[in-house]
Amino acid sequence: MRAVKFTRYGGPDVLDVVEVPRPAVGAGQVVVAVVTAATNPGEIGIREGHFADIWPAHFPEGQGNDFAGYVAEIGSGVDDFAVGDEVLGFAPRAAQAEYVALHLDRVAAKPPGLSWEAAATIAGAGATAWASVDAVNPQPGETIVVSAAAGGVGIYAAQLARLRGADVIGTCGETNVDLLTSLGIRPAQYGPGLSRQLRDLAPNGIDGYIDTYGSGNVSLAVSLGVQPDRINTLIDQEAVQRFGVHSEAQEQADTPRIWAELADLVARGDITVPVAAVYDFTSEQVRKAYRDVGTRHVSGKRVLRIMPANNQFRHA
Repeated sequence: MRAVKFTRYGGPDVLDVVEVPRPAVGAGQVVVAVVTAATNPGEIGIREGHFADIWPAHFPEGQGNDFAGYVAEIGSGVDDFAVGDEVLGFAPRAAQAEYVALHLDRVAAKPPGLSWEAAATIAGAGATAWASVDAVNPQPGETIVVSAAAGGVGIYAAQLARLRGADVIGTCGETNVDLLTSLGIRPAQYGPGLSRQLRDLAPNGIDGYIDTYGSGNVSLAVSLGVQPDRINTLIDQEAVQRFGVHSEAQEQADTPRIWAELADLVARGDITVPVAAVYDFTSEQVRKAYRDVGTRHVSGKRVLRIMPANNQFRHA
């Protein structure tokens, strides 16, 4: 099979789609034929070696975490799924491959009405947003700010907070004002006047703040009077130590139950997942995808198309 691998730390040019052995199915496992796999900013830091002390690469290293596809094989003891079932899941540093083998607690059923592109984002960006919103605990009528609200995690977090009854303000660039407005999220544009905009948009104060971007958002939230126990950051670990804010992320929502709930919300149209671009499964396109993700100036998600979405496994 083909899979993304890199054999040294570096920029996107170290990424290659190469031939590797197809994984064998084990007891309690399924092998999934991957249709789509998401790309995430955190994968860039791992590939560049910034997190080598915490998450070292084991060369040749794989890439990608969240995916969607068809069950191609089932191992002994597997009763919950059958060959041909549509699933989504989480396979750390292995998802960007034509096939992935993983245990049952790493997959959830994909609803029929959920697009393959959106399904690939559920167990990563979706779960991260879920945990972030849980940490801030929005209540009906409260005002919640989400930084980078048009980004892959932010777009989920802002809509999840709205579903809890909160009034949501999303920070964004000029090009994403219309997108957020269409989703019922009040936009506040980046720039030197952001603090004033937020005060004007929330004259009675801000109750919670979800930081998906870093760059001083936690300090801004504190300056606006948000209590530390109502702030969650995915990026700024220094602020976690300094202010005692939350840092809940994907690990705190890493269960098929949550993935299934998120998948149902997206399939029903309660949450919209904008997909900025879909890339072919070639070395050149994978590198381009991560160059684009690395700009951090995109709306929604960027997804790799690994295999065609035709179910050749149903009658296997």
